[in-house]
Amino acid sequence: MIFNWFKIFIYHLKQSKLFSFLNVLGLSIGIAGVIFAILYWNNEHSYDQWNPEKENVYMVLNKIGTTGDTWATSSIPFGETCKATIPEIEQICFLNTWYDEEIVRYQNQKLVAKKIMSSDENFFDFFPFEIIKGAKTNILKEKNSVAISEEQAKILFKNEDPIGKSIFYNVSNYTVKAVYRIKRPSSVEPNYVFSGVKREGDLNSWGNFNYGLLVKIKKGASPEVVRKKMHNVNFVNRTVKDAKASGQTVAQYVKENGEIKVLLDQLKTARLHSTKTSGSNLPEGVGNLKLLYIMAGLSVLILVLSLVNYINLATASAIKRAKEVGVRKIVGATKNQIIAQFIFETAIIVVLAILFALAIVELSLPYYNNFLNKTMTINGSEFYLQLISIFGLVIILAGIFPAIYISNFETLKVLKGNFSRSKSGIWIRNSMLIFQFGIAAFFIIGALIVNSQVDYMMNKDLGFSGDQVISIPYNKPDRSKRTEKYLADKQEIQKIPGVVEVSTFAGSFGGSTSSSSGFKHNGIFVQPRNVEMDFGFLDMMKIKIVKGRDLSPKFSSDTIGSMLMNETLVKELNLKNPVNTIITSGWGNETGNLKFKIVGVVKDFNITGLQDKVPPMVFINLKTLKWNNFNNVLVKVSPNNLSETLEKLKTYWEKNVNPDYPFDYEFVNKGFAKTYEEQVKQKNLFFILNLVVIIIAIFGLFALASFSMERRLKEIAIRKTLGAETDILLKELSKQYILFCLIGFAIGIIPAYILLQKWLEDFAFRINISVVPFSTALISLVVLTLIIVLTKAYQVTKIDVLKYLKYE
Repeated sequence: MIFNWFKIFIYHLKQSKLFSFLNVLGLSIGIAGVIFAILYWNNEHSYDQWNPEKENVYMVLNKIGTTGDTWATSSIPFGETCKATIPEIEQICFLNTWYDEEIVRYQNQKLVAKKIMSSDENFFDFFPFEIIKGAKTNILKEKNSVAISEEQAKILFKNEDPIGKSIFYNVSNYTVKAVYRIKRPSSVEPNYVFSGVKREGDLNSWGNFNYGLLVKIKKGASPEVVRKKMHNVNFVNRTVKDAKASGQTVAQYVKENGEIKVLLDQLKTARLHSTKTSGSNLPEGVGNLKLLYIMAGLSVLILVLSLVNYINLATASAIKRAKEVGVRKIVGATKNQIIAQFIFETAIIVVLAILFALAIVELSLPYYNNFLNKTMTINGSEFYLQLISIFGLVIILAGIFPAIYISNFETLKVLKGNFSRSKSGIWIRNSMLIFQFGIAAFFIIGALIVNSQVDYMMNKDLGFSGDQVISIPYNKPDRSKRTEKYLADKQEIQKIPGVVEVSTFAGSFGGSTSSSSGFKHNGIFVQPRNVEMDFGFLDMMKIKIVKGRDLSPKFSSDTIGSMLMNETLVKELNLKNPVNTIITSGWGNETGNLKFKIVGVVKDFNITGLQDKVPPMVFINLKTLKWNNFNNVLVKVSPNNLSETLEKLKTYWEKNVNPDYPFDYEFVNKGFAKTYEEQVKQKNLFFILNLVVIIIAIFGLFALASFSMERRLKEIAIRKTLGAETDILLKELSKQYILFCLIGFAIGIIPAYILLQKWLEDFAFRINISVVPFSTALISLVVLTLIIVLTKAYQVTKIDVLKYLKYE
């Protein structure tokens, strides 16, 4: 019987090549979209799942003061005190929450090593990577110890045994104690883990939040209890003592300054559900939960659209098989047998669709990985189980309705040639078409709004101009007297032909600044970003001064006690006349906090991405403090003979700055553009999905138009006989589809407006949703509908009248 069903399926496949192709292609596109979403979903949810400690390890975050900023760093005395006083904490581990990139030397060879970390001795108790060579325990206990990943060991040592060998890094020699194999994906995937993360000057400093802190909680202990106890450690050792020092009650101090609130992120869920609102907790970053939900939701919508399209195509083509069903019923086939036969045919089509979908995914996977910055592959038992589930679900959703529909044909009517169905059946198909129009409207509106937001971000006045300004890493091997060395290099760089200006600041455009210090003025506590900058920095970047003046070498006090504030900070402090106001800063030295005079107000500019508000900022000169955090030199170059200028800069850098590092640079504007790189990708994603949805919608509209008009061939023949003109027939045949289009559009705009308004809330700087995208989407849908329907209707009006009336 099954073999007979298969022969019938092949016969009809050959008879209806176009419908069969559209069936398979439509389903394969929908299934491919779901497969892409599943791959992304599986990858993001697999971070750290290999780690046996994932449920007991927590990242400590600190929400500081009244500003609401959350920091993924802590101080050493805070962590040590928590370990000593909270019995539920089994271990703590200090580590860098970022990767370094430095020169590593072994004998006569050098390597620019990436993904370098420094950590406490118990790093491998928190991330138990497989040790394939060397010590299994106490790997980093000895001073100047290092563990190396398997991949880096092969690169650096070739075929030598690395254990016990000495490598040179950051002005010191380190002994290789172990080689480990990284398990991926993980929140931490370092190539090198060096011992000695703690600096001597920070051992007793509660205010230096310079270290990532992981805590391992004993099994069975409540993380909420631990969090409250850690919060109390800060309260007793920071809040109470600071209140006493300021001569206030604790309640008064907390009201004015806020307090440090401790948050805990479980390693198991931190990738996608971190309590940190921006930035990352650990070096491999955080996942984009919103993008994950967007991709999952859109892929499900497209699959549903594909299923609706399949059902419409299946019911449209059922007319040609009505007599077959009638004959089968006459010779004794039961309704269940007919249903089983058509579900069997659907199963074959779904198998073909899945094979096509896998081919589409395999061919597109390199582009998909590039889009998400991933290295995903089609494998894994979990994925294949999910694929089988998709197979079963699609057969159920796509196969049952057409099979029941076809099996319900009345034998006598179909054998007479009367294929009309009930009004309820017609409305089901029409409802599916309206649903398709609604989804198409949603995607078109979404694409237009996302495109408008991205265009707005790319064209917005940022408050600075990075035209012809390049950023070059300043990798001096010895960081002592860094400012003096930079100023000496600056004099020489300015002599290079093609160099217009040279400056620097502690930060990067698109990446904010590297430090922040809180202070209080007139009872208002603020936590601004610190910008240590060279003279001329603001002028070079075309950043305006709105009140007062810029810092200048003409005033000796500008390297000692002068500062600038941006407009946001002035508003937060409620300063009516900020110039010449004296501020007691949060920068301390051996004799206490320093006093600064405000000499100017800087116009707000976007240093971070447009997702964030402009932060409060203070600006001081590089020479003002004993320390600084600048890592790049900004060089404005002439567009004339740019290649020669860059070549001379390269020669100077390799000779005088650090010959071990390859010369590298990036245009500042390009660097800032990375902040909305993700939104550009989302724009491209919507564009691609839009094409997919429109193609599938065309299939569905074509199918239902064909189905509807073929049912009305006799009616059209009668109308033509009675003298109906072609334009009247076209109007009559197309008007219901315009109505369906309008109803579908009305349904689609509601979720489109709500969800896209929610998406825009992530941006501090955003467009207002206007009627333009909705009007454009409506016009596009109506035009598309008219083109398809009128084309089919015109074809139908050219029928041979005698063919359909000769038996009447």
